[in-house]
Amino acid sequence: MKKLVFRIPATALLAAGLIAICVTPVAWLAPGLQALYVLPLGYAYWVVRNRTTVTEEELVARGVFSTTTLKWSEVKSIRLVQKGWLKAVKEDDTEVTLPAVRFMHLPALSLVSGGRVPDPTIVEEEVAESAEEESVESEK
Repeated sequence: MKKLVFRIPATALLAAGLIAICVTPVAWLAPGLQALYVLPLGYAYWVVRNRTTVTEEELVARGVFSTTTLKWSEVKSIRLVQKGWLKAVKEDDTEVTLPAVRFMHLPALSLVSGGRVPDPTIVEEEVAESAEEESVESEK
């Protein structure tokens, strides 16, 4: 069974460590300011938790507070939103955010989904190949 997991790169956890280091001088100025350590811990939890798992049968979008499982038969389309992020559009036109999945991941998403998601790079290649064939035939 094909399975692909899209997640935020683990190197993003370095930012959580940097935030913790930057918060440390302020956190020990007064009692109770240690609560500032919640910021880097929350960010680290967000990095580790957010992911989208794609198999031939379903999509599983895992956010910070919820997990949504969609069968491919429930997915009407994939929509491109701001800055290259993707959302799955369900049959009832509601949208499910696909954490960590970007436009550049469409070829891999197409491969794992068994072609349910069209691969835009293949369409471009086929059009280019047919144009080349037409130009070769016209030269003859």
